[in-house]
Amino acid sequence: MKYLLLSYTPAAAWDAATADTPSEEALAAFAAYQKFEQELIATGEFVGSEGLGHPVVSTTVRKGPDGVVATDGPFAELKEVLASFAVIDVASRERAVEIVSRVVEVLGEPIEIRPIMGGDFAA
Repeated sequence: MKYLLLSYTPAAAWDAATADTPSEEALAAFAAYQKFEQELIATGEFVGSEGLGHPVVSTTVRKGPDGVVATDGPFAELKEVLASFAVIDVASRERAVEIVSRVVEVLGEPIEIRPIMGGDFAA
């Protein structure tokens, strides 16, 4: 079963991590995540992962009373931002929780696990 992992971080931490010169803490977190990603590649459970652009360069499209409108930025002022996503393909929800728990233990930021709806989807 495939799961989408949504990684959130405080907006201030996002700004610090994406600065011209990331902090040693941010670099250590990136290295830890890359090592963990290599483990999942070796087990065949890794599908893909991408970091996301800063929320201020996002566009939100919504339907309003006057039609569909595109606006700059996220849909609301955010204390936490969606920083990255990954897709894993694992045998069970329990395995997804086990994997994500290890990442959260190292990085300290929350990760949402969401099943990807498909052929063998089970809630």
